[in-house]
Amino acid sequence: MGLEKYKQKRDLEKSHEPKAEVGQKKDKNLTYVVQKHHAQNLHYDLRLEHEGVLWSWAVPKKPSDSGIKRLAIRTEDHPLDYAGFEGEIPKGHYGAGRVKIWDKGFWEPEDIKKNKIVFKIKGDRLNGKFVLINLKDQEKNWLFFKVGD
Repeated sequence: MGLEKYKQKRDLEKSHEPKAEVGQKKDKNLTYVVQKHHAQNLHYDLRLEHEGVLWSWAVPKKPSDSGIKRLAIRTEDHPLDYAGFEGEIPKGHYGAGRVKIWDKGFWEPEDIKKNKIVFKIKGDRLNGKFVLINLKDQEKNWLFFKVGD
């Protein structure tokens, strides 16, 4: 997806969010983060590092470590620096509200396909094997859930 949509939706000079730059890390571990976002509606932003950006999904309910399926709505890719972002996005700006890191760590892809991503999370709160499955005929809507023990 790239960072074009990210740039179009924000005034980065005023919102204090990370600049829209594709990143390159020295660390070979892939970043994983979930940010609790008190925007118009409270939700959790799931982010997975992939090819210099963070793939992103908005999860309306708190992610579960017990196999409960959660809706995950695909949003625009974010820059890698967003993984460490916490703070207040000012009123009048896209995504206005408070952002706080809820979980962080690393992820390991096991199988990445167009409509299904199987991966392991090694986070402070979530650990184990998880799946993201794209709902048929619904481009942005996915299910996010833990599988196995």
